[in-house]
Amino acid sequence: MPTFVLAPDSFKESMTAEQACQAMQRGIFQVFPDARCIAVPMADGGEGTVDALLHSLEGQCISCTVTGPLATQQVSTYFALVDQGQTAIIEMAKANGIHLLEPSQRNPMLTSTYGTGEMIRNALDLGVKKIIIGLGGSVTNDGGAGMAQALGVQFFDTTGEQIQVCGGNLNQIERIDFSHLDQRLKNTEILIASDVNNPLCGPNGASEIFGPQKGAMPEMVQLLDQNLSHFADLVEAGLGISKRNIPGAGAAGGLGFGLMVFAEANLQSGVELIIQQSRLAEKIAQADYVLTGEGKIDHQTALGKTPFGVAQVTKQFNKPVIAFAGLVGEGIESLYEEGFSQIVGINPPGCSLGEALKNAEQNLEQACARVMKEIKTKLEQQNR
Repeated sequence: MPTFVLAPDSFKESMTAEQACQAMQRGIFQVFPDARCIAVPMADGGEGTVDALLHSLEGQCISCTVTGPLATQQVSTYFALVDQGQTAIIEMAKANGIHLLEPSQRNPMLTSTYGTGEMIRNALDLGVKKIIIGLGGSVTNDGGAGMAQALGVQFFDTTGEQIQVCGGNLNQIERIDFSHLDQRLKNTEILIASDVNNPLCGPNGASEIFGPQKGAMPEMVQLLDQNLSHFADLVEAGLGISKRNIPGAGAAGGLGFGLMVFAEANLQSGVELIIQQSRLAEKIAQADYVLTGEGKIDHQTALGKTPFGVAQVTKQFNKPVIAFAGLVGEGIESLYEEGFSQIVGINPPGCSLGEALKNAEQNLEQACARVMKEIKTKLEQQNR
């Protein structure tokens, strides 16, 4: 009986990576009831990163309550401890993500990464030696100032008063006191999982590119960008280092910048980091077929999306990769040269978006079963 590695990302707004694995497995078992399935739920640093790594690595969930995107908001959330408690995996969106605010509440002038800093502090309290932080899905634009404040950095205005920082008041900072920054960060390896390559400021920066989807009106975008630039000037003058133009500094509204300057974090491709941590290659080595997928597959998939990362690993072993998507877009022809054997749309013809989201698991299961029947037919022909 064939062995399948199931390595999908989440299908946005319809199923988690783990649910996608389960749907794929049900489809496989319809045709190959004795098949061996190795589930490796994937992520790219955004939604599902903690759950994906918890599934692949034996670890535990640590519950905590932290400040949400708005200073008045408390969020019950969790992070993961793996590697016998030596490594914490944190998803910034679980504290300060866009999904935690209703569309009418989203305003990056008011939001902050303070809760992410509290999660880091909680992990440090447990004595971890390494922290992996996923930066996708944020609703913040504060350059990581809130995170730094939760870890002891103090911000003062022109009157010498301390201010509670957020995206909209970084321009009020006159002086930064770094002396109370949590010293445990110096002895902790911090890895950023992100697939955003934007700098902190400017036309390709955090505010301009991502501000509007977080609720920033056009006039706000310019203010937010100026605020980040002012903040970066002060930080870089105080610490004697410049990080604003490093690709990825603009991730999560500049949290990438904040983590690099305050925590000496190293930035890594989210997909590559998850692939490495989940030991995907050694699992693929055992497989006959690899199944992957996410909500949409098109020409942008080759820019480092999860299915592309999975296909690149699989290509090294010369195994077939079958990708499933809610929507198959333009420009997929080039993906076949990159290791994809088959790209399959899961939705029936004429299916509305509402129906597609509601029936995603069932549609994935059925699409998977159809592909399994094709595989079974080929195997039977080869064995004749």
